Amino acid sequence: MSSARPLSLITGASAGIGAAFARALAARGHDLVLTARRTERLEALAADMRQQHGSTVTVLTADLADPAATATLCDELAKRGLAVDWLINNAGYGVPGTFVANAWQTHADSLQVLLTAPTELAWRLLPAMRQRGYGRIINVASLAGHVPGTAGHTLYAATKSYLIKFSQSLALENHDRDVHVCALCPGFTRSEFHDVTGTRALMNKLPGFMWQTAEDVVQEGIDAVERGEAVLVTGHVNRFIKGLFKLMPDRLALRLSARQARRYRQQE
Repeated sequence: MSSARPLSLITGASAGIGAAFARALAARGHDLVLTARRTERLEALAADMRQQHGSTVTVLTADLADPAATATLCDELAKRGLAVDWLINNAGYGVPGTFVANAWQTHADSLQVLLTAPTELAWRLLPAMRQRGYGRIINVASLAGHVPGTAGHTLYAATKSYLIKFSQSLALENHDRDVHVCALCPGFTRSEFHDVTGTRALMNKLPGFMWQTAEDVVQEGIDAVERGEAVLVTGHVNRFIKGLFKLMPDRLALRLSARQARRYRQQE
């Protein structure tokens, strides 16, 4: 490793799974670089991690929808002499409604955050991990990347499917350098995600057994990347759902997915 205390860069760290990763990794003795758009939340989380775990925490506010943000972020890391050992590509959100119901710029921003930014961060940080002979990359994907697409939130599942395949390839390319890459695929997770997309009322109709806490998702992800698993679907229920859809004929799977999605997807 680059130091006695590994350094973890977490995107989308201001809430939900990102904040849970910060807490879990700080508890494991990591120093942190936290990035998101909401500086006040990042600073509050950083203060907690310093007080509770003695972590050195750097806050770098960034909007990853800006195509220049990723390079700027990595330049700032280099200026500060910060070598990233763990990269947690967590930043993301869903765009409610159908594809043509949203402006192109809305979709372009979404693709930049969900697809381009994590890919570029891996490309920029991976060479140093390989050179040092140690690194961990967790790309937060989704169960949505394993099941048929639905009407509404059109690009979300598509980008998550990409992250799964991308992670598999990176894992194969880098396992001999002790650089582990894992696509973490949670299902419904208790966080602010559905408040942001305006689908909280729909989500509240789902039964409790469908949900996981962010803390449980994060612990499964950390354990999986350390074991060298390239893809992990979290939770027994989500793994059952993935397996069920995999066994179905495509036409039946698509029909079932469409029917279930009407319960929780905003489609207008």
